[in-house]
Amino acid sequence: MQTRQPLVASPNGAIELSNEEIARYSRHLIMPEVALDGQKKLKAAKVLTVGTGGLGSPLALYLAAAGVGTIGIVDFDVVDESNLQRQIIHGTSDVGRPKVESAYEKIKDINPNVEVRVHEEALTSENALEILDDYDVIVDGTDNFPTRYLVNDACVLLNKPNVYGSIFRFEGQASVFYAEEGPCYRCLYPEPPPPGLVPSCAEGGVLGILPGAIGTIQATETAKLILGIGEPLIGRLLLYDALGMSFREMKLRKDPNCPICGENPTVTELIDYQEFCGIPQANAAEEENGVPEITVEELKQKMDRGEDINVLDVREPHEYEVANIGVRLLPLGELPQRLAELDRDENFAIHCKTGARSARAVRLLQDAGFEKVYNVKGGITAWSEEIDPSVPKY
Repeated sequence: MQTRQPLVASPNGAIELSNEEIARYSRHLIMPEVALDGQKKLKAAKVLTVGTGGLGSPLALYLAAAGVGTIGIVDFDVVDESNLQRQIIHGTSDVGRPKVESAYEKIKDINPNVEVRVHEEALTSENALEILDDYDVIVDGTDNFPTRYLVNDACVLLNKPNVYGSIFRFEGQASVFYAEEGPCYRCLYPEPPPPGLVPSCAEGGVLGILPGAIGTIQATETAKLILGIGEPLIGRLLLYDALGMSFREMKLRKDPNCPICGENPTVTELIDYQEFCGIPQANAAEEENGVPEITVEELKQKMDRGEDINVLDVREPHEYEVANIGVRLLPLGELPQRLAELDRDENFAIHCKTGARSARAVRLLQDAGFEKVYNVKGGITAWSEEIDPSVPKY
């Protein structure tokens, strides 16, 4: 068995297990790698899970079942029906409830011995250091770049290990970023991708089972760090392909020029991560590039009046099969090659699922000389919510 310095020192007599806990954790206690001392370390440990979504669900459930004594959960979202396909800590009866409330109840039901600390708020540059400071391990279950960089930087500044995971469609990644012993997230990704380049799971989709695989890997890495056993994913990026059912590994090196964990760090405090990831600039760019919008109510009125307006759906064919409003389908990826099919003198309203892809389509058409083009704000999701509830939301 490989051993390393555990994050939680042996609690000696400060932590005791009740007879009920000894029975509950018996399969751990008979393993020499864990045993009584290791179970006491788990009980003494404090782990923060950032997010109670696809990754946070299996994370929190398995950490609670394993006997981690204190689990913090950070989330400010509410449970939506679309979450239930993968966020197994929430159920149908939880729809509309705050995720932290649902997660709290499930964790306590699995293991009432666990102390659950609820942080029902967004993690920001103003509160991150205070929230993270009291935990031994931080587990990143987020799905957006600003929060990933925020979690990374806060962990480096506080000298905390950051157990990282990400998912998209059929692929996942996992690593442990711990600047004291190896690279951090910025060593791997010095700069975020341009806004809109990498689609979110809401746009690109995710196999509902995938976060279970990555989340349990994160939970495993967390337990190893607490116990001081095995070889953690420090300096290694684990890549999982669910379709090929294959794992591969990339070696990671600490970047001596890393702006936060390098030899001469320039980031010495938390910054504005929305701005760092280009989100305000993206909004400003849309205004500067003149992307006009039309609401679904305005579009419905124009259609009812019989006005001359061509509505284009730039989603993918498989999305069109799920829900459509009976307009022409022209996927965004095909649009540059099919511009000749469109009359530049006509009026166009472009829609997608929520408005992001259609905004890119509007800019593309504007660059090609189209002047009368509008982005349908909110896309077919807004149409379902505000115009026709019989159109399915997905």
